[in-house]
Amino acid sequence: VQLQASGGGLVQAGGSLRLSCAASTFTLNYYTIGWFRQAPGKEREGVSCISSSGGTTYYADSVKGRFTISRDGAQNTVYLQMNSLKPEDTGVYYCAADLIAKCGTPPGSYDYWGQGTQVTVSS
Repeated sequence: VQLQASGGGLVQAGGSLRLSCAASTFTLNYYTIGWFRQAPGKEREGVSCISSSGGTTYYADSVKGRFTISRDGAQNTVYLQMNSLKPEDTGVYYCAADLIAKCGTPPGSYDYWGQGTQVTVSS
């Protein structure tokens, strides 16, 4: 099971990025997909999540109203649209997949992880 996270980069505060989480060897539609981030010296934290059906989504309080998670079944990809970015959003963003994890559960609940993509927001 391989996940590829991409779309990170350097952006000014107030800007936008769209992260992608893709899989080439399995169908993401059956999995809960979570986005997590880790800033230097800090623990990995949950940012957003979408259930396998797409009917349930979760956002950390710090990103509500700014980030949107979505699925594209045809592309076998989950997206995280990040708007109004702030310097505190800086970190390595990881996507993770699990067959039974519920949205809002900690990183340890997920079995499969992508390699991470760096997001840097300058002030």
